[in-house]
This record gives sequence, structure tokens and C-alpha cells, in this order.
Amino acid sequence: MTNSKITVLDFKRKKEKRSKISMLTAYDYPMARLIDSAGVDAVLVGDSVGMVMLGYDSTIYVTMDEMIHHAKAVRKGVKNAFLIGDMPFMSYQASDEDAIRNAGRFVKEAGCEAVKVEGGMDVVSRVKAILFSGIPVLGHLGLTPQSVNKIGGYKVQGKDAASAAKLIDDAVELEKAGCFGVVLECIPANLAKRIQNKLSIPTIGIGAGVHCDGQVLVTHDIIGYFDKFVPKFTKRYADVGTIVSKAIEDFKTDVESGSFPDEDHSF
Repeated sequence: MTNSKITVLDFKRKKEKRSKISMLTAYDYPMARLIDSAGVDAVLVGDSVGMVMLGYDSTIYVTMDEMIHHAKAVRKGVKNAFLIGDMPFMSYQASDEDAIRNAGRFVKEAGCEAVKVEGGMDVVSRVKAILFSGIPVLGHLGLTPQSVNKIGGYKVQGKDAASAAKLIDDAVELEKAGCFGVVLECIPANLAKRIQNKLSIPTIGIGAGVHCDGQVLVTHDIIGYFDKFVPKFTKRYADVGTIVSKAIEDFKTDVESGSFPDEDHSF
């Protein structure tokens, strides 16, 4: 656990010291407080909020206004962790101007300290534009959910030589553009190791094996609070969903039987 504020400079320092980076998602104030209190290095307000909290079947439906709403709540619960806002689909793809404007909203309206964008060489100009405005950028390669229609579904990327070589080149270009780190999602572990060794900035894995400089997961997945599906790369640390369901069933039973409220819960 740490009581010191994590900044963008700590990411490279941790890589240099070979100290692993921990990152989790949060979408509301109570969860943000718990994650921050545990000493996790970074909190990502992910566009995964669309599937986990809003009931969408894809992240591509999430809007900037929805992201800002959740990021503002998370900010109130985060004191020490580094807070990153996830740029949703079509918030940066159309132009550098859109990218600057929407990244700026994450900082100015929600209090985020950085933003995350998906893509490789195709988003380099966006990364540079956002950085020019003074906002740190975290890259994201491999399985990029906003491009799920383009890549043909949620599947492992970089399995053949050509696609692996492109991911390596993309990672190098993101570092050159100024990203402070790169998320690697659903790629073979040996490819993640090759990328990790190529970069002086840290790699943050999600389904990318043991060699990355850090790991990020969706908090609702690791605590069993979202049971629609469980990714292969997720480790389940708790089964909160079952506990919550049992509590709700017990409440319903007590109300129907007349045993709640009783004298102890009345004035």
C-alpha cells in the first residue's frame, strides 16, 4: 500500500526498477475509494462501463457524456492512484481537434490526469495533438474493442508473423509519439515479451502473459460482480454477485414473512 500520489513519471520509474504496475477499472465513487485505499497504482475509467454498468453489448455505444459522468464520480474517490479516462469510440477518430477537445474534457470536467486511446500508427497524430495540449496519453494495442467490427470479433491478435510485426511497429511508434505506456490486450505472451523488451515505456497487460510491466483488469470481473461472461484472462478473486443475490433474496423473504422490519429496526 502507498500513501503517496502516483504521477505519470512513476510509470517509467517502475519499469526501470522492474517494479510491477497495478491498474484496475472503476466507474463509481464507492469502488474508486476501495481501489485507491488498497494502494493500486492506477485507476482506469474504462469504456467497458458500457457493458459492465450500462447494459450495452459493446463499448462502441458509450458516449463522451457518459464517460465524463462516471469519471467525475471516480475522481471523488481517488486520492493517490493515477486516474486515466478512456476515450470512447468516435471521440478522437475523426480529427485532431476532436481528440484535443474530448481529452480536455476528461481533464477539465472530470479531473483525470491522462487519457487512453486505442490504435497504432493510425492514431499517432491524435496522440501528438493530445500531448501538445498538455495531457499524457496511454496507448492500447492488440484486441482493441472499439474496432471489434473491423477485426472480426473478440479474439487473440498477433498470432501470425505479419500481424505480430505490425503490433511491434505500432508499439514503437506510440512510444516515439510520446505515450507514457501501452496497454497490450489479448496477444500471445511471447509477443508481449518482444514488445516489452523493445520499449523504454511500460507495457500494461490484459490477457498478454507474464512479461508485461504491469497488469490491468476490469474490477467487476475479478470480484464476480459481472457474470454475463468471464474472459479467459480474468482471475476471479471473489464472488460478490452470489453474496449480493443472497442478500436480496433474504430481504425479499423477510419482507414477505413480516419479519422485517422488527423492533430493532424501528423507531
